Amino acid sequence: MFFICVFSWAQDWQTDFNKARELAAEENKPIILVFQGSDWCAPCIKLDRDIWQDEDFIKYAKKNYIMLLADFPRRKKNKLSAVQQLRNNKLAEIYNKDGNFPLVVILDQKGDVFGKTAYKKSSPEDYISLINSFLQ
Repeated sequence: MFFICVFSWAQDWQTDFNKARELAAEENKPIILVFQGSDWCAPCIKLDRDIWQDEDFIKYAKKNYIMLLADFPRRKKNKLSAVQQLRNNKLAEIYNKDGNFPLVVILDQKGDVFGKTAYKKSSPEDYISLINSFLQ
């Protein structure tokens, strides 16, 4: 039972940009694209722990956004498939040319950028406000 409850709170991350755009169009939602280094980038790990895994943020995001993850792990055990690595590299060429980690990009359904941000030491509520400010 506990496992089911924990699983139900998990963030619903997309890893395919085309699928994320398709869902965004179907559900009329913007996309939150996150560039992270899940196993080496300390601010990325803090952002994940403090914001992305927060129950309130998860509920809000499921209702209002499509979440898209472009992870760039370095440890061999976390290596991505060649296809996924290529997808993430293509996203980085377009949206993260400077290679900043973490980078959070708010996109419309076509892939046009509303705004960008990074890790901010803040509450999930304040982070939601920051992300939403790009849509206004």
